[in-house]
Amino acid sequence: MKGAARTFFILALCYAVAGMVLGIVMAASHDHGEMPAHAHIMVAGWLMSSVFAFFYHLFPEIGAKPLARAHFWVQAVSGIVLVVSLFFLLRGNDGLEPVTALASVGFLLGTLMFVWNALPVLRTA
Repeated sequence: MKGAARTFFILALCYAVAGMVLGIVMAASHDHGEMPAHAHIMVAGWLMSSVFAFFYHLFPEIGAKPLARAHFWVQAVSGIVLVVSLFFLLRGNDGLEPVTALASVGFLLGTLMFVWNALPVLRTA
């Protein structure tokens, strides 16, 4: 793996470990209050980053474009801010709600960048 594929897969692995650790902590403590954060880490983080990685791996010419690198940074920064702020928001830090909302919009923007990157493949399929 190279380029955007590699960086997205490294990010996906980090999300997978973080999500599993949080899941084990919740199970051990019998406190599942952070279940929404756990779900976001596993689905928005691990799963989506893996899909992005494998797409860019299958289509390296698209993964080598500057927009793929921009997609990575928008998705990575907004995703990390999203799950961290959501975790603390769920623990009662209501002041983080605007941060979580802004990060969610950033995550959507990153996903729209991916859609734009994927469209040429869909047109030729």
